[in-house]
Amino acid sequence: MSKSPEFPTILAVTGWATAATVAAFVFASTGQKAAEPAPVVKPAETAAAPAPEPAPAPAPAPEPAAAVAEAEPAPAAPTAEPAAAATPVSLADITPLGLGRPALPEEIEAWDVAVLPDGTGLPVGSGDVETGNEVFGEKCAACHGDFAEGIDSWPVLAGGAGSLTDPRPVKTIGSYWPYLSTVFDYVHRSMPFGEAQTLSVDETYAITAFLLYSNGIVEDDFVLSNENFTSIVMPNAEGFYVDDRPVTEYPLFSGEPCMENCRTAAPQVTKRAVDLNVTPLDPDGKPAGTLPVITLAATGTATDPATPEAAPATETATAPEATAEPAPVELAEATPAPAEPVAEPVATGDAGDAALIAEGEKVFRKCASCHKVGEGAKNGVGPVLNGIVGAPMARVEGFAYSASLADMGAKGGVWDAAALQAFLENPKGYVKGTKMSFAGLKKPEERDAVIAYLGTLKGP
Repeated sequence: MSKSPEFPTILAVTGWATAATVAAFVFASTGQKAAEPAPVVKPAETAAAPAPEPAPAPAPAPEPAAAVAEAEPAPAAPTAEPAAAATPVSLADITPLGLGRPALPEEIEAWDVAVLPDGTGLPVGSGDVETGNEVFGEKCAACHGDFAEGIDSWPVLAGGAGSLTDPRPVKTIGSYWPYLSTVFDYVHRSMPFGEAQTLSVDETYAITAFLLYSNGIVEDDFVLSNENFTSIVMPNAEGFYVDDRPVTEYPLFSGEPCMENCRTAAPQVTKRAVDLNVTPLDPDGKPAGTLPVITLAATGTATDPATPEAAPATETATAPEATAEPAPVELAEATPAPAEPVAEPVATGDAGDAALIAEGEKVFRKCASCHKVGEGAKNGVGPVLNGIVGAPMARVEGFAYSASLADMGAKGGVWDAAALQAFLENPKGYVKGTKMSFAGLKKPEERDAVIAYLGTLKGP
């Protein structure tokens, strides 16, 4: 949007000027002289005048011939005149109507917010990671999450390193985007969603710096500005190449097409779908998606729908015996019931741990957006946490830890219960400069539960 209050008026005036110019061009091209041949109808009036004379019957015949002869030159005149007038007309020949004015430089600048990879178009300003964290949390986290992990269907902005060759790659700013200018341009031009171009230049620099930090590209004390902007090289900068298909592929398909008698022999069937095994089967050997027999859901057996009435007759005859037998069966099934309380004494030990672990799994949902666990887990915004309890700090290969945490790991730091308690309570306080911006778990029972749950996850 333009920052000048006069700009809407200028657009309106310019629009009217454009419309008037087009109308003038059309008017000059078609002309009004085409209507002038109308008076040529006068010969018809002259021809019509002798018509009432009843006496000379042969006279009307020659007079229409003369009228026709006189009328023939008339169409020729208008045909020649528009051609002569339309030929030299062009937009350059039209005299300006004097409406509107040239746009001022500041008005053009208000619309021109494009930023190119070489830094062209970058406004003067700066922003640091810490400020970006605050602005991102206020204006962006509702859709993209506090850690740029994405919420619901909104895109994830951090993580995904090394996943571009996976069946389902995670395309983020850090894993996919080739140029930092694209990040700045898009944020400044289109974000926040529904409030585009409300971010200041410095806020845009700060958010861009925070996104770089979230992807492990810069440290937490980094300050991004127009002066050092082009020094940032994105991880996937070399992952794109110019589309060369017009040169390498299109010629292969641009030959002269065959339009008739293209086959040298009749077509032959070489294989059938059943041989290719392209139709998947259900466990019962039927084609996938085959609906069950309609009686199966009600009776548990695939009986012929034509004989349902015979079954009730048999059941009615045997009903007295059937009602006598279930009673012992119920007693037999009920006898193990008193044995259930035997499990109650176990609740003082393993059951209590199981409850704590289950609670820890629930609390861990606060962490699951960044940290993945379980079989096949990969690094995301944060490292995989399988086998974290009792493991050395900063041990996960392929993850870019903060310098401070990497130093603690190099000095022999271990994630024992005490270290996990301290870190989960106050991540930034325990590891100065950590990339994890999570505020921490303030309730001791939540930290105990999460540690118990993490203890069940075996490492590689």
